[in-house]
Amino acid sequence: MTPDRDTVVVVMGVSGSGKTTIARTLAARLGWDFEEGDALHPPQNIAKMAARHPLTDADRRPWLRAVGAWIDGEGRAGRDGVVACSALKRSYRDVLRDGRPEVCFAFLTGDSAMIAERLAHRHGHFMPSSLLRSQLQTLEPLAADEPGVAVQIGGTPGSAVDQIIRWLAAR
Repeated sequence: MTPDRDTVVVVMGVSGSGKTTIARTLAARLGWDFEEGDALHPPQNIAKMAARHPLTDADRRPWLRAVGAWIDGEGRAGRDGVVACSALKRSYRDVLRDGRPEVCFAFLTGDSAMIAERLAHRHGHFMPSSLLRSQLQTLEPLAADEPGVAVQIGGTPGSAVDQIIRWLAAR
């Protein structure tokens, strides 16, 4: 599938929903660039989350600007891309879309107990499972006027990627 315009897909959802796996797989299947949004967090955000403190909107501003700068770089280079980024609130997604018509969202959604189980078995990540409740409370699902698709998780990453690709092809 090759869209007729530049596209950046933000694979979004709470920690443990599979953003990195699905975003990386999507980018590989499409031959697009991939960025891990967590890698764009300022060190103080990572330290705060590792200490089991949820981020505030003010904490997220520089991070969202960094994700936006990556998107802008893809656009300047004429490349399509995929970025894994929680983008939990509409206001965060609005920052990412501001002046960027190429941005759309793949919202990974699923059973919170399954996500908690995934987090309990994840090692080597700064985001502790204790912050899942905070993320679920913050989460604002995609609204009807936001460009994107909701994708149920729980199957294979490949089936989620297939769904996103079908949506991209139809839009």
